[in-house]
Amino acid sequence: MVMKYYNIPIFVPHEGCPFDCAFCNQRRITGADTNVTADKVRSIITEYLGTIPKGERVIEAAFFGGSFTGISAEKQEDLLKAAYEFVKKGTLDGIRLSTRPDYISTEILNRLKKYGVTTIELGVQSMDNEVLLASGRGHTKDAVISAVSQIKNYPFKLGLQMMLGLPSDSKEKSIQTALEIIALKPDFVRIYPTLVLKDTYLEKMYKSGEYIPWSVEETVEVLKNIIPMFRKENIEIIRIALAVTEEISPGGALVAGPFHPAIGELAEGEIYFDKICKIIENDKSAEVFAVNEREISKALGNGKRNIERIREKYKKEIKIKPSKSLEKGEIEAWKE
Repeated sequence: MVMKYYNIPIFVPHEGCPFDCAFCNQRRITGADTNVTADKVRSIITEYLGTIPKGERVIEAAFFGGSFTGISAEKQEDLLKAAYEFVKKGTLDGIRLSTRPDYISTEILNRLKKYGVTTIELGVQSMDNEVLLASGRGHTKDAVISAVSQIKNYPFKLGLQMMLGLPSDSKEKSIQTALEIIALKPDFVRIYPTLVLKDTYLEKMYKSGEYIPWSVEETVEVLKNIIPMFRKENIEIIRIALAVTEEISPGGALVAGPFHPAIGELAEGEIYFDKICKIIENDKSAEVFAVNEREISKALGNGKRNIERIREKYKKEIKIKPSKSLEKGEIEAWKE
């Protein structure tokens, strides 16, 4: 039986964070703006546990939306204790949280370990100091390196988040950030293209012409470069782009930027297109391409555009077929 993983989201929007990063409006992103209490944590966890199917499963409470370790030590303990009650009873397998790199210390990490935290996600965003400064992050990449070094002294799983297209960013800088994140050896990463949201400083920068967001095409170009880099090092990419909600969509809080409901799929399609082209360049007779049966839509590309692009580029027809034996990302090709 396949193990299923569930997160119970508990949003603490902007709590613990005195910074106003140019891109950030957690209330818009999470759709939550209420003050979270220990009783609220118990209520949320109890409610969610009643909706999760029985079976082989791992369930974690997930404190997201703010910089959890920037909250007062007293409130951290109150919220963690409430979740830890469920860990001790065996109804939760752990607790995960997100925070800033400059809000990590031995004292904080000891507290997190004491109350059953299993996973820490750091909002790295960029490893370029110029980008961090332009984005109002309030720290340099040294804070990231220091935080990761401290966390690795503990048994936590470590996730690192990066953003594409921040102020002063470029394709080269984002690829370099990916390389430096890989060197830090996280267990997993999240990749977020930068969107301009209402009521953020980035919106002011955009409207004044100081900031030009990346296009979907520019973002996909970078994604298709960095996705294979993480996979080569066995670093799982657990999410690409913010979840689409009423707020994070046209007509909501979205002002500008590379919004696409399946931008990760677009990038995967480009990765497959490049692989198919490389095979054809080496073997002009290749006409049938087999891929993992779960990756057919990626190999075909958005709207089956890869078939059309191959037709235009090489003046030939190809077929893409499912395979039960191939691993994800693998391709076998032959002449029909």
